[in-house]
Amino acid sequence: MKYIAEIDIMPLRELLDPQGKTVSNNMKNVDIDGVEDVRIGKHIRMTFSASTEEAAKNKVETACKKLLANPIMEAYTYSVHTAE
Repeated sequence: MKYIAEIDIMPLRELLDPQGKTVSNNMKNVDIDGVEDVRIGKHIRMTFSASTEEAAKNKVETACKKLLANPIMEAYTYSVHTAE
């Protein structure tokens, strides 16, 4: 069965986010006021085959841990659903 995983990877809250800080600091330059914080991360959509939903979740978890995210600096969340 085909599955789609939507994966969000963000820098850990405890760590500085230089990209987010730069964007946040420059919001006033484009007339956007009241922004307190910006954090910039990655969104990944992965389409793949797996025999069950549990196997699909295991595959995504493994991909995140071993390749997509750096657990020392990043946190990740994901959802898995069948492809239509």
